Amino acid sequence: MKVFIGLGNPGKQYAETRHNAGFMVIDELSRRLSIPLDRSKFNGIYGMGMAGGTKVLLVKPLTYMNLSGECVRPLMDFYEVPDEDMAVIYDDLDLPAGKIRLRTKGSAGGHNGIKSMIQHFGTQEFNRVRIGIDRPPSGMKVPDYVLGTFSKEEQPLIKGAVIRSAEACEEWLGKPFLQVMNDYNQVKEV
Repeated sequence: MKVFIGLGNPGKQYAETRHNAGFMVIDELSRRLSIPLDRSKFNGIYGMGMAGGTKVLLVKPLTYMNLSGECVRPLMDFYEVPDEDMAVIYDDLDLPAGKIRLRTKGSAGGHNGIKSMIQHFGTQEFNRVRIGIDRPPSGMKVPDYVLGTFSKEEQPLIKGAVIRSAEACEEWLGKPFLQVMNDYNQVKEV
């Protein structure tokens, strides 16, 4: 089984915010793979189905960003999925808007959702799909920026990043994560 965790915040007021890029990818995967997010347990919503001969679990924690690990750890334990079969998808301030970067490990880099994941998994080594949202303009506080919506100029960049992230996730169903990471990290962004 492959598990895709999209980080974000629940509620309509957060639906189109920068911090919900992970949720956007899960919604795209749900559409592409015809796996509805129709289950609710472990403080999250999720869907389960088959894609490319592989069982797939799509997850959106509903714990709010800072407590994401509280949803994911019990879910992974319940389904007895090894950590290496999980990919966490989230927004990243350190990448330009619309750029994606796959990694197999790393620090939280100030991202509270990833801090929670590291705390609950006891390791920094898990697959990640990072979606660039860029840094806030000078004088703007990070929380205000990440909880704000994408500008008109950013919207096509983010839409493209969501699609490429979903494509990378789909490729992981049939290839090792390192191979997908190498392929996608070398691709020139549009």
